This record gives sequence, structure tokens and C-alpha cells, in this order.
Amino acid sequence: MSVLLHTPALNVYEQMALDEQWVIRYPQEIMLRFYNWTSAPAVTFGYAQFVSEVRHTLSAQSFAGDYTRRPTGGGVVFHTDDLTFSLVFSFPGRPAEIYRQLHTAIWAQLDRAGVGGRVVDTVLPAAAYAPSSNHQASACFIRPVENDLLAADGRKMLGGAIRRFGTTVLYQGSLQQPGARKNPLFKRAVIEAVRFFLATDLRPVSCEAATLAAAREQAVSIYKQRAWVEKF
Repeated sequence: MSVLLHTPALNVYEQMALDEQWVIRYPQEIMLRFYNWTSAPAVTFGYAQFVSEVRHTLSAQSFAGDYTRRPTGGGVVFHTDDLTFSLVFSFPGRPAEIYRQLHTAIWAQLDRAGVGGRVVDTVLPAAAYAPSSNHQASACFIRPVENDLLAADGRKMLGGAIRRFGTTVLYQGSLQQPGARKNPLFKRAVIEAVRFFLATDLRPVSCEAATLAAAREQAVSIYKQRAWVEKF
């Protein structure tokens, strides 16, 4: 089954936990979910990043809200007005191929809608993908890397991070354009891109109460705990 999953508004800890709970409970199902955020801005950072470096980045931006470590990789992402989404699916190919196919499909949909931009096709050295540089936490939307999506003015517009659970992939993405969270154009572009990328339709469903309850419990027991946030 392929679903477009709807949830109530969740905080940053619950968002991370719900993605993981879905993988645990429904690893064979395709799931696309747009995060429905509570009103407060939040930050997520990559699984392998050092929390001391992340805190330095947050301090430099005068950010004092909630933040947590993602189960996926990548760098620091500020969730203020971005369209944040997750995708769960099975895919045997390399992560680079997932990024290339999915981001190219999203770019094609945005291009049809009149939103300019391009997919980065420059192959960068391995150091560009490191979780930190010169003892500073890498910020996802500061330095574009291969297969990221750039806006017409050259700023990074879309990036994502992946974690594999066996053959199941969890992709967590952020599309950062002014008003992206409320503009239906961007959601439609992602939905149509996923349909094309995975050759599937998406049936809208609401998240079951039991899954939500498990996610909220895991948010408190794992994602909000110092043992997780300060893992590295």
C-alpha cells in the first residue's frame, strides 16, 4: 500500500519518532508525509554530528528553541517556514541514485509550475559531505552538494538525508522557499514527483492512534533525552 499520511501538529521530537515508528511498523509500505509542525521554530541535525559544534551553530544564529538529532544524516536544518517531509520506501540502489532520481523529479514538477532552479550535478570531494568542517557543524542549507536542488538565485532550495533500515529507506527532506510550508504548489510538486519516482499512487490516510501514541512515547524516551541529543 502507498499512503499520503496526515498527522496532527507535532513537535520536533515527535516528528523524528513518528518517522522511525512508521519504518518499524510498516517497512513494506510506501509513505509520504508532510510534517504538520507546532508553531514554535525547531532545529534538527544529522545523526553523526557533534552536539558541541551544533550548539555553537545555534548560538551563532541566536536560536533558543527545541532541537534534536535526526535518525538520518546530513547537517543542521532550521525548521521555520520550510516544507518538511519524509518518505519511506524500498530501494536497492545507492543513496546518491535516490537523491538524483527523487530531486530531479521534484525539480521537473517545480519547473512545470514556473519555479526556476536546477539540480546540482557537480561531483564534490568527500570532505564536502562531512558532518563538520574546521570544528564547525555543517549546515545543510549553507553549502550545496551534488543532487541538491538550487533556486533560480543560486540558493539551496531542497536537501535531504537518508537512513537505511535493511532494504527500507527513510528519506527526510526540507524544501526552503518563502512561504513553502503554506503554498500548495510545493506540496503538489513533491506528491507528483513521488508518484513518478516510485511509480505509485498515494492514498490519503490519517495516522492511527496507536502509531501516534508510540511516537509520542518514543519522543520522550529517546529523542528528547540527553543520551540521544548528546550521543556524539
